[in-house]
Amino acid sequence: MIKVKESQAKTMLVRSKLPDADFVVNPYTGCRFGCGYCYASFMGRFVGEPIEAWGDYVYVKTNAVEVLTAELARLNPAYRDSSVLLSSVTDPYQAAEAKYQLTRGILAAFGDNAYPGTVSLLTKAPMVTRDIDLLSRISRAEVGMTVTTTDDAISRWLEVRAPVTSRRLEALRALRDAGVTTYAFVGPLLPHFRLRPDLLDDLFKQLSEVQVGSVYVEHINLRGYIRSRLGQFLESQPREVRDIYRAADGAEHRASLDRIVADIVDRYGIRLRLDQVIHHDTTIPGRGSDDA
Repeated sequence: MIKVKESQAKTMLVRSKLPDADFVVNPYTGCRFGCGYCYASFMGRFVGEPIEAWGDYVYVKTNAVEVLTAELARLNPAYRDSSVLLSSVTDPYQAAEAKYQLTRGILAAFGDNAYPGTVSLLTKAPMVTRDIDLLSRISRAEVGMTVTTTDDAISRWLEVRAPVTSRRLEALRALRDAGVTTYAFVGPLLPHFRLRPDLLDDLFKQLSEVQVGSVYVEHINLRGYIRSRLGQFLESQPREVRDIYRAADGAEHRASLDRIVADIVDRYGIRLRLDQVIHHDTTIPGRGSDDA
């Protein structure tokens, strides 16, 4: 059973080192989805939870809306046009959001403040469509959906508790139809695609069909703490899958996938944000960075 614990936040608007977000806002610590590749599992150290427990706890910052509202009210005018990301190390629409509605309250705060900067949401959950009314009140709102594969067998293996891909794509279509700017985050770029590039082609084909405006693509982060946890998921997989994951932090692997991605984005006419496939060890920190 998941542990849900209420907590208090000292600050919500946190400076970011991400290349496309000046600030990040994380209403929860922990994430029920508990995806096998998740870089954010390092967040457990701030609440006394081990890496292995990622997905089994959520700490709810019950005062998040009040703290953010106060921070927006006193924000230096020089920062009023800053870009903000919800969220960098949690999912803002995991199940706890249905009860606590912190993300909804945060969006309302940005709308009430007439915030002029970009407010970007990144999620795996179709629950985001609940808040289309509030998104329409934010002048530069955009919603990104993390979509790693259209193969349900792979998704159920690595993203055990996350909504299925078909529902995420439906949400992107609904948002687009409502006039909300959308993008996709293909991160991590699963090593499987070197064995099955047709699966990556199908993913981008379906993203083009729901008319996402652009896409981020990021190589898998295989820092030690992630590799350790991911190893538990790999134990049940065929040798060829285990081998391709072991090689996934090598330059040859990344170059091969870079070429595949370049061909596919050209084929479907989808804009690649940052003009490259992000690698977490490059000088441009990605969304898999601890600095988020």
